[in-house]
Amino acid sequence: MTAAAFMFCCAANVQAAGDEKNGHAYFTKAELPNMANILPVPPEFESARFVADQSQYLWGKLMRLDEARCAQAQRDAVYSMQTIIDEFGGIFGLEITKEGTPEIYSILQDVCASCDSIYSDAKAHFARKRPYAYYNEGTIVPEKEEKHRNEGSYPSGHTVLGWTSALLLADINQSREAMEGLLARGYEFGQSRVIAGYHWQSDVDAGRMAGNVLYQLIRNHERFIEQLAKARAEFAEKTGNTTRVSDGPHAQQQNSPARVYRLDGTPANDDSHGILIQNDKKFVRK
Repeated sequence: MTAAAFMFCCAANVQAAGDEKNGHAYFTKAELPNMANILPVPPEFESARFVADQSQYLWGKLMRLDEARCAQAQRDAVYSMQTIIDEFGGIFGLEITKEGTPEIYSILQDVCASCDSIYSDAKAHFARKRPYAYYNEGTIVPEKEEKHRNEGSYPSGHTVLGWTSALLLADINQSREAMEGLLARGYEFGQSRVIAGYHWQSDVDAGRMAGNVLYQLIRNHERFIEQLAKARAEFAEKTGNTTRVSDGPHAQQQNSPARVYRLDGTPANDDSHGILIQNDKKFVRK
């Protein structure tokens, strides 16, 4: 079955250079929680819980027979910001470039630069053997096998990158269609690691959890809040889409027309004394 998979699968792409390393991470590793203290211990080899991982590993090998899905998994194997731009850009609804969309490019760059620090300690702590090393089999990205053979697989770093990026882009383009598409693609980005043979399913699941933890912390960072407002404004300007979905106290408010009510509760269209309501805030006009 493995031989057939390689026969049907297209050749691996050459790794493209990413720009995420030039970004400014929101936190140092010391400022982030250690995911080894949060994540459940990965299933022990030959345990009952491990059976599910083995089943998904076989599923991944079968998926390699699908030429299109195999090619997608190979593209997803390139850990870079450019991969995110190439794979998510069409769903996002706007071409992301350093020159054309500087605000969106900048915030994506900084989010991608923040991903490594949330999972590296946990990988070293759990030191879990990768599927292809466990079974001593090949992958669909053979040129990376030696580099990662002795590197821990739990949690999946690629999954952190893909899932966190999907959350960010869905935070910028908040339309229902875009959100559904971006999160679905972010999910498949993680599943690509199972198909590639580099991660167990539980590695990928843990990667999504690490991505959720990271993004929750990032969303409360003052610099990110300012960047997100600029990125949303840039997206609206470039696409003509001004739709906003409220996401809490830091959400950017639209300038809604002021509404004035007299003290008896009736609407007023003049300069009457009463209650002025604008952007969901109330003021007394004397």
